[in-house]
Amino acid sequence: MLITRIQDLVRTHYVFPDVAVAIAESLDDLAVAGLDEPELAQELTTALQSVNGDRHLRVRHYPDGVPPEQDEDDVRAHFAERARHDGPAITEVRRLDGNVGLLKIGPVILPPEFVRPAAAAAFTLLDGVRRLVIDLRDCVGGVPESVALLVSHLLGDAPVHLVDLIHRDGSVERSSTTPAVAPRLPDVPVVVLTSSRTFSGGEELAYDLQALGRAVVVGEATAGGAHPREAFDLTARLQLHVPVARSVHAVTGTNWEGVGVVPDHSCPAERALEVALAL
Repeated sequence: MLITRIQDLVRTHYVFPDVAVAIAESLDDLAVAGLDEPELAQELTTALQSVNGDRHLRVRHYPDGVPPEQDEDDVRAHFAERARHDGPAITEVRRLDGNVGLLKIGPVILPPEFVRPAAAAAFTLLDGVRRLVIDLRDCVGGVPESVALLVSHLLGDAPVHLVDLIHRDGSVERSSTTPAVAPRLPDVPVVVLTSSRTFSGGEELAYDLQALGRAVVVGEATAGGAHPREAFDLTARLQLHVPVARSVHAVTGTNWEGVGVVPDHSCPAERALEVALAL
């Protein structure tokens, strides 16, 4: 039964075991008979998030079929197609009046093999700008290694510890900047634009730069999703996403889960670029 499988996966994998029990129990009396798959995904997501509001914990409906998660060749082909269709992360690079650079990132920051060449090209084009505006208003996710790669272009050569991903078994994955990027813009003032849509990996990029004192954030508080997740296929078109670790930032000792990245200058997202340019 679908609900029983979801409950078992949540109990086994959710980052906080005690909360996992309560989340699984929230599905006990859920009535889903007669729902089509999009409706089913919505009802299940609402129930899963009702306990602690974890927005990474959800059931997603993919009309064209769930994306691959296991076979490496299939996963790479999937990301390659996404990169061709949406870009690997960087969707716009230009210079505004006054020699201000604009770098638009989204909708998803793909794995480093796709992001690395695009980032090198983008920062080459931006070399020499007086200020840099990074637009994350439509960035809804990303890979931590690629986030660290992007941050690396804005810092010096020395590696900087960014985030620890702490799994429910206590194991830790450390994310740090890398010296193996060029060019670097370590001294260019940076402003980051955010919206209430900015989520997950997009939030981490904004949070990293703000916490390091490397950028001023302008716009709206972000969506508040800091827990990396794994995906489990339920049907050919339904996939369960379960957070499997928590983020702990090296500077703040905490993360943006549930609260989002709080801007230094709050304004409606549609006015964020205007406000940033006026600073």
